[in-house]
Amino acid sequence: MQIEELLVDGLKHEYKITVPAKDLDERLDAILLEFRATAKIKGFRPGKAPLSLLRRMHGERAQGQLLSETMQETSAKLFEDKNLRPALRPDVDMEGEFALGKDLEYKLSVEVLPTIEVDDFKAPSLERCVAEVSDKNVAEFVERIAGQQKSFKKAPKTAKAADGDAVLINYVGRVDGVEFDGGKGEDFQLELGSGMFIPGFEEQLVGSKAGDEKIVKVTFPENYQSDDLAGKDAEFTVDVSEVRKPTDAKVDEDLAKNMGFETLAELKDSVKGQLETDNASLTRSHLKRALLDELADKYTFDVPAGMVDLEFAQIWEQIKRDAISSGEAKAEDFEGMDAPADKDEADEFRSIAERRVRLGLLLSEIGVKNDVQVNQEEVNRRIIEEARRFPGQEAQVFEYFQSNEEARAQLRAPIFEEKVVDFVLESANLKDKKVSREELEALVRAIDEEEASPAKTKKKTASKKKAPAKKTTEKKAAAKPAAKKKAPAKKAATKK
Repeated sequence: MQIEELLVDGLKHEYKITVPAKDLDERLDAILLEFRATAKIKGFRPGKAPLSLLRRMHGERAQGQLLSETMQETSAKLFEDKNLRPALRPDVDMEGEFALGKDLEYKLSVEVLPTIEVDDFKAPSLERCVAEVSDKNVAEFVERIAGQQKSFKKAPKTAKAADGDAVLINYVGRVDGVEFDGGKGEDFQLELGSGMFIPGFEEQLVGSKAGDEKIVKVTFPENYQSDDLAGKDAEFTVDVSEVRKPTDAKVDEDLAKNMGFETLAELKDSVKGQLETDNASLTRSHLKRALLDELADKYTFDVPAGMVDLEFAQIWEQIKRDAISSGEAKAEDFEGMDAPADKDEADEFRSIAERRVRLGLLLSEIGVKNDVQVNQEEVNRRIIEEARRFPGQEAQVFEYFQSNEEARAQLRAPIFEEKVVDFVLESANLKDKKVSREELEALVRAIDEEEASPAKTKKKTASKKKAPAKKTTEKKAAAKPAAKKKAPAKKAATKK
């Protein structure tokens, strides 16, 4: 094998590799001998067919295997000899058509991982914001629990429904005078102001009394899931059976028993433990961001453009999905757009992508140098978590991850990163700063808002700018005309 260096430009490398025809012939014979051991050819015992016959019968298949194996082996040899670590799969370009009896020549272009010096790495000094759980925090949380236990009691017939009250209603919805599926319900309790129905519905029932018949006129949102109803005007005939006033649950022993505790003190102890866990999580989130900011400021090195392109594409795809799911844009608004139309936005997203790639490479190098390991048990726990997200399909999820090394690697990567962060923080010089829970929440909220900054600009990227509409869905027939659909919780990717 001969190697000719064509280009070295930063992390971009290009080589010409030549494999002599003699070596190729020997490799091809070896492949054909493997075929002969198992081939069943009429007139010959297994393993006795001549190579000339095998060349005629299996030559094309053998040549394909020859090219694949030769390129893999010679590329690996090149990386080993040159001490290169490919960042992504290399591009291979054959020069001319391959023919037996001739040398194989091909060009290999690859971006390599940068050399990152972390032998003398020292964890930075950081300020750790910690919040103690006060009696006030516990009391407020318990009050919130009580508020969620709100119930409604029948009001006098003369009582007018106000925002926050509930009304017991029968309703029938029509579009162009025709009833539609899912637009009919009986004895349905609707809390006014809850936003459960499409915009404009609940507001028109404020001031109604028991025995009233109301004609409620609304317009279905443009992004309504039913194309037959999206954007159309509808009219609901609503009979109000009762007006019901809210009654808040009291913070007492009965509340605790309703929540599954023996005493109110036990409920408060449980709440305190949960708040302490929450505070610890908030503290770590803030501390991790502070660490990543320190590392981003301290370490500057070139990163593979191909990796940045992939990260940029993921950011852009997420922005598009968020815009479409929130109703701020439609899929067709992004047709043909592989980046924001606004150059400043595109530059911002690319800067974010480059930071994430750089920090990912740095954390990976620190982890490797310090022998940070992810064991199989940790990966299995993550697989179980993934399987629980798909009730009834657990077996298929397990099989998918067991048979897909790349999928397992995607699960392993965030586990590895968190363990590297923990490793660094264990040796960091941490100075505690006491803050209130409210201050800690505000600090983390500011981080979340900053990390979500690309999503904040997504409205500018769509060619059509429309006022956002609430996403709605029909539930069961004769249940609700337009109950809001809660989006499933998404598992957030690690942000840097």
